Amino acid sequence: MERNLQIKHSLLLLFASIIWGTAFVAQSAGGDVTGPYTFNCIRSFIGAAALLPVIIWRDRTGTSKRPVSKEDKKNLLLGGVLCGAVLCFVTNMQQLGLYYGTTAGKGGFLTACYILLVPILGLFLKKKCSFNIWIGVAFALVGLYLLCMNESFALQYSDILMMLCAFAFAVHILLVEYFSPKVGSVRLCALQFFVTGVISILLMVFVEMKPFAGGFAGWSASLTTSAAWIPLLYAGVLSSGVAYTLQIIGQRGLNPTVASLMMSPESAFSALGGWIILHEVLSARELSGCLFIFIAILLAQLPAEWFRLTRKKQTLDY
Repeated sequence: MERNLQIKHSLLLLFASIIWGTAFVAQSAGGDVTGPYTFNCIRSFIGAAALLPVIIWRDRTGTSKRPVSKEDKKNLLLGGVLCGAVLCFVTNMQQLGLYYGTTAGKGGFLTACYILLVPILGLFLKKKCSFNIWIGVAFALVGLYLLCMNESFALQYSDILMMLCAFAFAVHILLVEYFSPKVGSVRLCALQFFVTGVISILLMVFVEMKPFAGGFAGWSASLTTSAAWIPLLYAGVLSSGVAYTLQIIGQRGLNPTVASLMMSPESAFSALGGWIILHEVLSARELSGCLFIFIAILLAQLPAEWFRLTRKKQTLDY
């Protein structure tokens, strides 16, 4: 991949992390009102619906990658089903973790541990990382700990759900890295949300709606308030429709570990957004965490050739 294109794709992933960071509060608030499965089901269908006009417009202007051959259609269907099933697991585990009591700080840290899991899983797929990427991963983990962990690190049931979410998101990143060059990005994203929504319907009906136990009235009442729909629309259109599309486009041709590092500032942008918009105070520890994360991003963008030449020069000087 050309250097300029790599930087462009990295910036798309960085922008996605900004949207996800600001959407974290919406997820927590909306899930408390509607229930986690209902929230994820509706936001997924909203995300898919928001992308349909984009697909139609791109088809009419000839800028989309339409599945023409049987191989194209097979890749799109398989990619959409696999990515959607894993994404369903990711979003529901995260929503359940928040619902059952994991704090936003601890949840942000545990979820973002996917940046360590991606390169480890990548080793089994023979995807190697240069030395500066591993250093970037270490810097990002330290930064996330300083930023997010302001309480004792005692694992609870809800925290384990967050760790499962991190593992599944690492798998999702690797799946997107495999399928995104083969199919149209927006189509893949819309299909994965449709699959996520369909799977979540079953969970929503039997766990939260409970139509056979007289729970329908209470469930439907939770969807009549702005406290439910404002977070749903924000999470559905921006966090789902826009940000995940940016992820699929941005990951094309990038090393999956580099991609995970570019998405890791989600927690930092969440904290910075609260600082700027809600006038929340960031401690020196939290600001140090943000600094570590952005150093990790810079390390990930250094050309591997430059890093090798620097090490070689130091060896020669010695």
